[in-house]
Amino acid sequence: MASERWATFDCYGTLIDWLGGIRSTLADLWPDEDVERLVDRYHGIEPMIQAGTGIAYRDVMARTLAGVAAAEGLTVPGGREDALGASLPAWSVFPEVPGSLAQLRVRGWKLGILSNTDADLLDASLISIGVPVDLRVVASDIGSYKPAFGHWETLFKKTDADRSGHVHVAASLFHDVQPCAALGLPCVWINRQAEESDLPRAGELPDLSRLPDTLDELVPAGAG
Repeated sequence: MASERWATFDCYGTLIDWLGGIRSTLADLWPDEDVERLVDRYHGIEPMIQAGTGIAYRDVMARTLAGVAAAEGLTVPGGREDALGASLPAWSVFPEVPGSLAQLRVRGWKLGILSNTDADLLDASLISIGVPVDLRVVASDIGSYKPAFGHWETLFKKTDADRSGHVHVAASLFHDVQPCAALGLPCVWINRQAEESDLPRAGELPDLSRLPDTLDELVPAGAG
């Protein structure tokens, strides 16, 4: 229905503590190393592994982990090559997320997840969040990783979502805010790390606590 309002979300970094999950796993693998340096290295390598490919995100993480080890002169402990994929289902939900998503449903918003992950990993995270969603689009199903446009193209193909009633919500400038700007789609930036950016966005919040009111201001009920 054209009158439906759709809020779509990146999951990891926005709803789930991706940075904390990566950091704790790297620290567990290499407790004597500077974990912040390893996290920075991970940030630099993962997008290169994802670019132009549709391989499973579990494989992306394993290849990125191997890349971090190679770049840092380290060795991945035997049998721990899938440490990140194995740990992901237990990564923490940001505390305000379940209440905010539940409130959006009460206010009539349709919820979608557009994620650079695999279906089984996202399913585990959604169980932790505990709020049902109406659509999930994952990279391994569509053969494309954000910042490519495939997730948004799939959203509009699979639903009757009207662009005038849709807002994307995400923490990543590179994977989400930038492509939304290129597509002319409104995006609310969840700036958990107090970063700075000149990228166009429809709004900016430190977390999801005020998101229901912000989305209602962007797309009032009946205006979708």
